[in-house]
Amino acid sequence: MPGTASRRKASGRLSRAVPRALPISLSRGLPTALSRGLPTAVPRVLRTTAPRGLPAGVPWAASLYVGAVQLGAYATARLPGRRRTELLRTHSTNVDNLRAGRWQTLATSAVFVEEPLPVAYGAALLAALGTAEARWGVWRAAGVFAAGHAGASLLVYGALRRRTREGAPSSATTGASPGVSAAHAAGETGAEPPDTTARAIDVGASYGFNATVGALAATVPHHGARAAATAGLLALGVRPVLRRGRTFTDVGHLAALVIGVALGTGMRVGTGIRAGAEGRTGANSQIRA
Repeated sequence: MPGTASRRKASGRLSRAVPRALPISLSRGLPTALSRGLPTAVPRVLRTTAPRGLPAGVPWAASLYVGAVQLGAYATARLPGRRRTELLRTHSTNVDNLRAGRWQTLATSAVFVEEPLPVAYGAALLAALGTAEARWGVWRAAGVFAAGHAGASLLVYGALRRRTREGAPSSATTGASPGVSAAHAAGETGAEPPDTTARAIDVGASYGFNATVGALAATVPHHGARAAATAGLLALGVRPVLRRGRTFTDVGHLAALVIGVALGTGMRVGTGIRAGAEGRTGANSQIRA
């Protein structure tokens, strides 16, 4: 039929035109990406893509996050005291919220802090997150931060829930330094009822920060420096846990640090395996040539 023949001709012209319209780099890389599967190819593209106008490697996401947290802290500080407390408590990873199934607080608690970040703490947070983003890309750095924040929060929640169930009195400490997950649980055995701990304000970026620092230490290229940095950080994390006046916050910080070190070790080992495989592939191709 004439109509069918014309449609086939048009389709043929379109299929021949599309490869010419594709950029050279995309047309060469597309078969490789498809052969490896889109789930692998897409995160790789996203991981190396910066917003338009910024050179590659600029830690834009870390700057955006720290800036948003700081601006939000200033905005929250302007609220009336009671309203501010309720807002922070609503977004806290405390026992009441998680026991009620408000799992979204595992994400929102990392966006709120009790007070604006001090300059030194904000600079350290930005430096750690920015270095991780420049090294690993946006998504991997965000994954380490999220795993440390959520993982440590869940471990603290499990410990607090067990303690609350047993009816042991505890004291919720909410006077930690700004930016630190201040009431990430409770304090040492005291005189206050368990309900105070269950409803404590529990927000901040300290768990994700600790996990990121631990992962950075575990991925230092030089073996001696890596061992020294990792051992030093773990010693700093263990020391508060061993003291008499320890809090669940201290345990959570140590847990986040261990999570970060484990993730960093996994990334380093995985990178070494991939590098070895690529080296063997290149050697085999040279021999065949």
